[in-house]
Amino acid sequence: MSRALTNRGIEHEVLERDRVAATWRNRWDSFCLVTPNFLIDLTDQGYDGDDPDGFLLRDEIVGFLDRYAQGAPIRTGVDVSGITKDDDGFLLETSDGPVGAAVLIAASGAFQRPFVPDALASLPDTLSVGHVDSYRSPAELPDGGVLIIGSGQTGAQLAEEIHEAGRDVVIACGKAPTVVRRFGGHDTLWWLAEIGFHEQTLEAAGGPRARLGANPLATGHGGGHDLGYRTLQASGVELVGHFEGATGTEIRFTDDLAESVAWGDERFQMMMGAIGKLIADRGLDVELPTLEPFVCDPATSIPADRFSTVLCTGGFRPDYGRWIPWPNAFDEMGFPIQSDGESTEVDGLFFIGVHFLRKRKSSILWGAGEDANVVADRVARRLGASAS
Repeated sequence: MSRALTNRGIEHEVLERDRVAATWRNRWDSFCLVTPNFLIDLTDQGYDGDDPDGFLLRDEIVGFLDRYAQGAPIRTGVDVSGITKDDDGFLLETSDGPVGAAVLIAASGAFQRPFVPDALASLPDTLSVGHVDSYRSPAELPDGGVLIIGSGQTGAQLAEEIHEAGRDVVIACGKAPTVVRRFGGHDTLWWLAEIGFHEQTLEAAGGPRARLGANPLATGHGGGHDLGYRTLQASGVELVGHFEGATGTEIRFTDDLAESVAWGDERFQMMMGAIGKLIADRGLDVELPTLEPFVCDPATSIPADRFSTVLCTGGFRPDYGRWIPWPNAFDEMGFPIQSDGESTEVDGLFFIGVHFLRKRKSSILWGAGEDANVVADRVARRLGASAS
């Protein structure tokens, strides 16, 4: 965002509570991107390495962002504790003194608060229960089995990693799209980019609830591979349905695993239909991948003493209300009410980095540059500067 504002001659300052790339620095030790490097697209800067089809590791992402931030007017270690507004703009109370601004851009990302299902409270006190934001590596977990609650990309990646470390792993599964990582000489995300999948608006993707939908199950580890339910099951990870809670010494699960897999497979077939049309239109000699039948007989109850650890990987939710004092600026799910990043409820307030801010790709490094330029143009018009 800073680069886009600089390009338009807009004087600005970035306040960072921690340090540059703090969120990325706090990911687990083996974290890597699921999107290929060639899809990184920040303002004036794409991927600058020599492996465009690879997947940046955590520390490589941090290094890339450190390089990108060089020269930007960033003040690190500054926490915003309060905001007020008058006709002249905003006044921020910070740990480094008051800061005034005609325009305020919230760039803290949409998903700041860990989501923890209420049913976790029913688990026995003998279990070590944590959220993914506290996970670093299998070696730091207590000895014993591990139950993972949540089967999006993060849950699937941790299930694979912990199982490969020799641990007994059970993952409670929900609905997530099935994919095949590569076919026809390209990564699936290349094909999805070609059909415009990540250009979808929120309305085209199905409405507000799409913001909380799981991403296709894949990983960037080992050069990238799919990580769907078939892959996890074949590796030896035990799959069960949705986590319901614990009763006495038993942990209970819904008998809906087959239903969740069928849902993901249906999305796979929809994607293949669109990609197949693209292949036909371009006259390409590419065979579409197919799926093997999925066979399962999942447990609906497992003794709690099989596990030492429960990891909740159900994602995050918005937490703007922690520091932005206008409840009317957000919808019932906590997401900003905005148009192209500009709040329609609070004059002079802007957002960047929100899932579906403008498109499906808005919250990832793929769409960040495009959105930053759109928001910067709106800020420029508001301030009377010349928009490029």
